[in-house]
Amino acid sequence: MSERHGIWSSASGDIGGRQLVLVHGTMDRSTGLSRLARRFDSSWRVLRLDRRGYGRSRSHPGPFAIADHVDDLVELVEEMMPSGPVHLFGHSFGGNVVLAASSRLGDRVATVTVFEPPLSWMEWWPGGSARGFAESDPGDAAEAFMRRLIGDERWERLPERTRAERRAEGPVLVGELGTLRLAAPWQPEEVTVPVLALCGSRGADHHRRAAAHLAEILPDCRSWEVDGARHFGPNTHPVEVAALVSDFAIRGLRP
Repeated sequence: MSERHGIWSSASGDIGGRQLVLVHGTMDRSTGLSRLARRFDSSWRVLRLDRRGYGRSRSHPGPFAIADHVDDLVELVEEMMPSGPVHLFGHSFGGNVVLAASSRLGDRVATVTVFEPPLSWMEWWPGGSARGFAESDPGDAAEAFMRRLIGDERWERLPERTRAERRAEGPVLVGELGTLRLAAPWQPEEVTVPVLALCGSRGADHHRRAAAHLAEILPDCRSWEVDGARHFGPNTHPVEVAALVSDFAIRGLRP
């Protein structure tokens, strides 16, 4: 476990093995990808980070634009994985972070796998809720996001301390969603590494459309559905997702 400039990360596996970085989504933290991380054996060195504003990095003061998250990821890879090829995985908002970082890291990146990254800047992407979050109190925005994500009943059952921590993540939520709606954080022609775009077979229509769209616009990308999964597929279907990431990294998964 290490900290750099207020950004916490943890790594598992043997140094010298295949290198993988897992990046979580909005209102999540590195522990949200722990089930997925455990599905890679010791031949993989797996790095998970708490993005600024979340988890052990929640005290980071910001700013919380996507470019800043990309800067953190690039510096973290260069510091903790200074040599050899690196595989990147991003869930939801984290998918946009790893796609943007891949062009910055260049030849260091061997593959990128994303699971339902939001393409919020696209005209066809649902936008009403994102605008509503951006216009409300950050704490209220975070609570509304979590209630929509896990349901009112589960939210009410959370310990008061946990609910307070989630509400405190409101500024990063508003910052992320706001900047992602303004413009694409990466350009298709700059993402030249092989990309696997995953979505859940039971996911929302716009998330499934996004996976197909990435396969159309990126130079080297294929899409794949995880049977039975929804948006939290990396958590609910970690065995299947890990197998796809591994097969793609080692053999170049083909439909």
